[in-house]
This record gives sequence, C-alpha cells and structure tokens, in this order.
Amino acid sequence: MCSVCGCGSDSVTLENGAGHTHHHASALRYGFRAPKTRSPEQGETRLVRIEQDILARNDRHAEANREHFRQRGIFALNLVSSPGSGKTSLLVRTIRELGGRYPMAVIEGDQQTSNDAERIRETGAPALQINTGKGCHLDAHMVEHALQQLDPAARSLLLIENVGNLVCPASFDLGEAHKVVILSVTEGEDKPLKYPDMFAAADVMLLNKIDLLPYLDFDVEKAIDFVRRVNPDIRIFKISATSGEGFSDWLAWLASGLSEAATAGTGA
Repeated sequence: MCSVCGCGSDSVTLENGAGHTHHHASALRYGFRAPKTRSPEQGETRLVRIEQDILARNDRHAEANREHFRQRGIFALNLVSSPGSGKTSLLVRTIRELGGRYPMAVIEGDQQTSNDAERIRETGAPALQINTGKGCHLDAHMVEHALQQLDPAARSLLLIENVGNLVCPASFDLGEAHKVVILSVTEGEDKPLKYPDMFAAADVMLLNKIDLLPYLDFDVEKAIDFVRRVNPDIRIFKISATSGEGFSDWLAWLASGLSEAATAGTGA
C-alpha cells in the first residue's frame, strides 16, 4: 500500500483484450489485493520513512524512464487534472489535429475500465490502459512496465493521462518532460489555491472548455491570477477540445517540444 496517499498499488496483472494474462497486454492492472491493516506500533516516524522510501524508489524508476525517453528522442507529457476536466477528449482532439504528422502513443491511467484507452485507439493511435485499482495515481514503475508493452517509437509523442486527481499525482515523477495540468472552466477559479502542489509542479496549464464561458460564471483572469500566485512561470493555453479554439498554439508548443526531444535523442 502506498503510504504517501494511502492507496493500494502493490500487485500487477497483465491482461489482453479478452481479460487473460498475456505477454502482449492491452491493460495493466494494479492494486487488486485485500486491504491491509496498519499495526498500532506503526507511528509517524515510520510512516515518514516509508513515504521517503516510496518516493526515492519512484524517483529511481522515473530517472530510468527519463533516460529511455532521452535516448529515443521521445517527448513525454504527464497530463493531470481532476475528474471530468476533459483530458481524454483533449487527447483525442490533439491526436486528430496532428493528423499523423508524428508517431504518437498514449498511456491511460484509471482505477477501473479500459474505456478511455478504447476511445484513443479509435483515433488509430496505440494506447495501453493502466488500471490502478485502489491506487489514485500512476507511478514511474507502472509507466516503466507500460513502456515495455507499448514500445513507443523513437522521436514520438507519448501522452500519459494520469488518474483524475489533483493531489497524489503531484508527488510522483514519471520521467516526463513536463507535467501538464488541465483546469476546465466548469470548475472553480480557486482550484490552483486549493491544490497548490499540483499547479506548482506543472510547467503548463490548459484552461479547457472555454467554449462554455458564455454560459458560466467563471472569471478567466481570476483563475490565471490564482495559478500565477502558485507558479509564476507556468505556461497557459486557453483551449476548447470541443470547438478547437486555441489548439493552434497548443499544437505549436507540442511540435517545438517534439523537435527538441528528437534533436537531443540518439534514436536508439
């Protein structure tokens, strides 16, 4: 069990589309064990040590992932948000807008179901589902397993859709080039102040669903002010995954990152 957030992510099962264990998996399932009880003598000092050990182990796997991405020139992004922000719709639109100009692959993180991965595969892009079970975030070791199964192409774009949660994923480096946080205008402007660790950890914020602004009481400038209080250097794109508004700037940023990653990589 993960002491950082209390989630269970111990075990892993590889599944193919029929739900049977198979070498070429279409889904990875974690954390499907009976709940464990905490012993009375497990005090605060021990919990802090366990948390430090978990994060240190995660960071080792993250560095291995990062080196894999660097060598192969892969531009990897970790997309994080609360549930319902429109992450999957954003990914679908991004893939279709790029129109096959670059190799792409997607890792989908959810506690249950493979619905999002199936939506991605309908675009023609390869996708692998990670089900975290009781876990509320992806970690670097899960992503390492996913890379072995998915094997994204050299000089490609890898989009990692994390579990919908603005708390736990902030602490876990996956080896990505950037965390990209999505805030939709159907949420409160004060989300960056309520969940500062996530917005502080992100390099980019996508303000999504701006096509709905005429129908909502959402103050865009206030939301931007709040996020800049937490992270003055964050890059902000105002977009709509439904209408495509703002996508040209987002896609230009992706193209720039892909070019830089490809130049730095060895293509091994």
